[in-house]
Amino acid sequence: MSNHENALDNALRAAAQDYAVAPTTINKTPAIPSPHDKGHSCKGQCGQPGHGVYDATTNAADVRRLFALAPKAVGYLIACRGRLVGLDIDRKNGVDGYATLAGLGHEHGFAIPEMTTTVFTPSGGAHLWMTVPEGVTVPNSVGRIGAGLDVRGTGGYVVGPGSTGRAGVYVFHPDLGYTDPQPVPEQLLRLMLPPAPLVRPQRRSSPMPGDAAGRALEGLVNVVLNAPQGERNSKLYWAASKAWAHVGDGHLAAGDVEAELIAAAVQVGLSDGEARRTVTSAERGVRA
Repeated sequence: MSNHENALDNALRAAAQDYAVAPTTINKTPAIPSPHDKGHSCKGQCGQPGHGVYDATTNAADVRRLFALAPKAVGYLIACRGRLVGLDIDRKNGVDGYATLAGLGHEHGFAIPEMTTTVFTPSGGAHLWMTVPEGVTVPNSVGRIGAGLDVRGTGGYVVGPGSTGRAGVYVFHPDLGYTDPQPVPEQLLRLMLPPAPLVRPQRRSSPMPGDAAGRALEGLVNVVLNAPQGERNSKLYWAASKAWAHVGDGHLAAGDVEAELIAAAVQVGLSDGEARRTVTSAERGVRA
């Protein structure tokens, strides 16, 4: 059986268990190219494939169709949606996520459920699948809760077991196999959720005719929300620079710019502190 056939077989098995899946490349990225130009905001509303995690489906016929469109796919993603979240524990480049997690557990008084779904990664780490209470939205984050710990929340995904990456194959814990994801410990869930936003007095200036300022800010927020991994900070800086220029012209309020852009950046995985520093840096650049 080829790696492509193996990935499809495992993806179909996951879909039968009601996990939404889509094909991935050997680099663990979505395997179907986008049908849109760069910078689009479509999340599948157009009806075409090529929207990454938003292609994910539990329908077997659709899974087969997606894999047929991605002949080089050797893995699959599992979308974190509904109550499912993933905790990605990295152990590489001198960082030990297991040690970080143990330290957080000791400090905050929690333990990871022993029987939750565990998928070992080729680099020596693991993906832990867990659940959150109904209606709770956990954002994606990279290293925010601790070194070597990434959170895969709403709009994110984990790599499915049986997938092939450049370093090897993702496999279930050999002693557990598949088990139902268990609830995230309450203390860990608090760390995963973003801090409450600072409430600042906001002075709204008069919008441009037809509320063009609001539409402009919405467009800049979408640039941040659709920024690919590795470009999120640079896209935030670009969007913030444009937004601060509108503030300088008197068309947007500074408080609106900060609140909207920082919230979007946190949603796509930047830490609140990192997002604030980038937005502030962009303001200094515009005023220089």
